[in-house]
Amino acid sequence: MPESEDISNYIVGPGRWSFGFNGQYRHSLDEKGRLSVPANFRRDAAGNAIARFKLTVGFERCLFLFPSEYWQAVVEPQLLQLTIMEAEARLVTRMLLSRAADCEPDRQGRIMVPAPLRQYAGLDTEAIVNGIYTRVEIWNVDKWLAYESEAEAAFEETAARYKIRF
Repeated sequence: MPESEDISNYIVGPGRWSFGFNGQYRHSLDEKGRLSVPANFRRDAAGNAIARFKLTVGFERCLFLFPSEYWQAVVEPQLLQLTIMEAEARLVTRMLLSRAADCEPDRQGRIMVPAPLRQYAGLDTEAIVNGIYTRVEIWNVDKWLAYESEAEAAFEETAARYKIRF
């Protein structure tokens, strides 16, 4: 994304990138490593089907699942702005891109989670699937429960620092 470009085009809301993913689901992975994407995560806010996703490593050892259109229009341009001359930029692009996989939900709404990504996130037979606005996070159940427990203890104080108005 060029520095002079208006970032408001990429903010979640009533605009172009209004996916509004939210909610938490617990789903099984089958013996082939397929995971069901919740039905409401397979549609954008306007009700249009999302045909393709990009799956990659996320933070805290979860996986990030983005609609492909969003990945191409928002994430890729930012990665292209990173210079190969900086070690940290190389680290970020290598981690996100070398492990990225294109995913197309099958008729049952399942995506294939490649073995390296399942290993990275510690996924075996079950996963927590969380909607987080423009992305979906896929977590190992035990890691999510531990994270959630810690986060609940800090939630109110942290939210107050960000001055979120309801």
